[in-house]
Amino acid sequence: MSATVSANFAPARAAAEAAAVGQQHPGGVLYIVATPIGNLADISLRALHLLAQADAVACEDTRHTRSLLRAWGLERPSPSLLAVHEHNEAEAAQAVVERLREGQRVAYVSDAGTPGISDPGARLAAAVRDAGLRVVPLPGASSITTALSAAGVTGDGRFVFEGFLPTKPGERAAALQALLTEPRAVVLLEAPHRIAALAQALQIFGARPVTLARELTKQFEDIATLPAQELAAWLSADPNRQRGEFVIVLHPAPQAERALDEPLRVLRLLLAELPLKTAVRLAAEITGAPRNTLYDAALRLRAEC
Repeated sequence: MSATVSANFAPARAAAEAAAVGQQHPGGVLYIVATPIGNLADISLRALHLLAQADAVACEDTRHTRSLLRAWGLERPSPSLLAVHEHNEAEAAQAVVERLREGQRVAYVSDAGTPGISDPGARLAAAVRDAGLRVVPLPGASSITTALSAAGVTGDGRFVFEGFLPTKPGERAAALQALLTEPRAVVLLEAPHRIAALAQALQIFGARPVTLARELTKQFEDIATLPAQELAAWLSADPNRQRGEFVIVLHPAPQAERALDEPLRVLRLLLAELPLKTAVRLAAEITGAPRNTLYDAALRLRAEC
């Protein structure tokens, strides 16, 4: 398979060389290279050129990266592949710095997507920068922006990236409670063995639209948008929907819902100290929000505790 894929990428490598003619990729620089999140054809021409020219490739997993490079026809000797992952990033960064000081070009890739974004690479880039050396990013695939581009999030385009929420149920519930009043879209990541639990926890967002993107750019890519309260049932209806890596986009609350952000914040504070009816009455007097609306919200909050 690798030989066939390599042959198919021969025209791409030739195009990469042609496209990069005259471009400057000096030595003594760390190049942060985005790689595909699934579909190998999503590699950029510039990335192909730089990976061929680099003196060394630092990577999250040398075995995985060797397979990627082989698929593109970019075989490399083992000594030029440097393991830099979350468990050794601090010390391995110093070895990279030494190579850069010798004038080498070093490319860094994570297992998939853009390094340093919920992947190792940030500490490496910081160490190189702190050493007074240059860091150059090569843009490319990112599961975050890929999911957002298909989610159809309307509004002002702002979003917040939360990544993986805490795994303990209580901590995860607290994190989601804090996001109830977030006016921007929220992007989450989740693993297959925890997606069902996250879907259950997301029910507190009620009818808020959620886009679930699974196996992005791969053969069994699946992107669906539905109300948060229906997500758990949708997942359980088909076991295949719980397979793969997930990006979840929680759409912004509608304007009418956002108008209750401050009243709900006040209500939560009061509920922590006072009986339900007293908390509702005081929250309504303080914020001017309808008492019936706050009473219904208080019942939901108490049921979640």
